[in-house]
Amino acid sequence: MNTSTLARSPRVDAGLAVLRVVVGIVFVAHGAQKVFVYGFGGVAGAFGQMGVPVPGITGPAVALLEFLGGIALVVGLLARLAALGLAIDMLGAIVLVHLAGGFFLPKGYEYALTLLGACAALALAGPGAHSLDAMIGRRRAEGPGVR
Repeated sequence: MNTSTLARSPRVDAGLAVLRVVVGIVFVAHGAQKVFVYGFGGVAGAFGQMGVPVPGITGPAVALLEFLGGIALVVGLLARLAALGLAIDMLGAIVLVHLAGGFFLPKGYEYALTLLGACAALALAGPGAHSLDAMIGRRRAEGPGVR
């Protein structure tokens, strides 16, 4: 079976939707916690204590990326771009914070690595047919005035 046929399979599209929504919910929750509970100042302070470079910029940027990128994954809008950004976010979390803690939680990188893998898969495969990206693509393909 060639990959173009596989990519259009209803099961693959359903699987991508499940992966995208679940991973998106996780990022929305973590981003919302950073934005609305800790605030940008709290996140910047925590990032500074963890040794993250330029915490006054990276802290708020990561908080917004996780919150808005998570929403983008849930609805499937600009999903590849969001997934790429979140994969880079998790790579940074692994390298800068969790690597020294070993593989296993609570201080290790296994959770961040799992999210990195999921985001990389979504960035490569795309959001699937059950997404706003796909809906917009279908409407563009139909042309103007066709609904």
